[in-house]
Amino acid sequence: AWDTQFVNVWNMAISPDGSKLAAEVRVNLYDYTIAVNGQTWEQTYPTVWEPRINPVKGTVVAPVRVAGKWTLAEDGQIIWDQRFVQLWHQSFSADGQQVAAVIAPKYGFWTMAIDGRPWSTLFKDMVTDAVFSPDGNHLAALGKEGTAWRVVVDDRKWSNIFDMAWKPVFSSDGSNVAAKVEKKGKYTIAVNDCVWEHECDDVFDPVFSPDGTKVLLKAVENGTYYRRVLPVSDITG
Repeated sequence: AWDTQFVNVWNMAISPDGSKLAAEVRVNLYDYTIAVNGQTWEQTYPTVWEPRINPVKGTVVAPVRVAGKWTLAEDGQIIWDQRFVQLWHQSFSADGQQVAAVIAPKYGFWTMAIDGRPWSTLFKDMVTDAVFSPDGNHLAALGKEGTAWRVVVDDRKWSNIFDMAWKPVFSSDGSNVAAKVEKKGKYTIAVNDCVWEHECDDVFDPVFSPDGTKVLLKAVENGTYYRRVLPVSDITG
């Protein structure tokens, strides 16, 4: 147990090597900050959100509220110049060089920001399930407006609209992105904004081959489980 006691302790994050534990903490009636292995940041804020730990550098980043707006801090120091109505669910690229977060640039509209630079694509209800490509050169997420879900990659919305979509999956080189999707009660896979022609009772998240040229599709059709390995070109044309 940590020796330090707080008014409250919330969401925690553990570093990949297990050497650091970070958490949101409330140090008194009005001030909040992040504690790492029981030691608080020197800076306090009116509010903070859940911390994340850089997988390479081991630094801790967290959304913090400053003068009524949200921005991102690293080890207590503000690292994003931009201020937003909301900022949370930050995530790192695999090499730890980039950090992205879900933001609200204005009330009631959502998008992504990478290293403080917001996308221009906006959604009215939510943005979620953001993921970097393995090489860190691309970012994908899901956006929702009303009952319509769309995949957005590198600030560009797919033309296809779905009743539901699941977290996007990149090929190892980042050139292809796929997602499990639902429309009219049926499930299938979409790759690079092209929808697989099979409508299934259920499908599992797609998996790309190491070279990115094939995709593993597991599906349930009429009570039978099928496992298919298809060239990506069979879906994208």
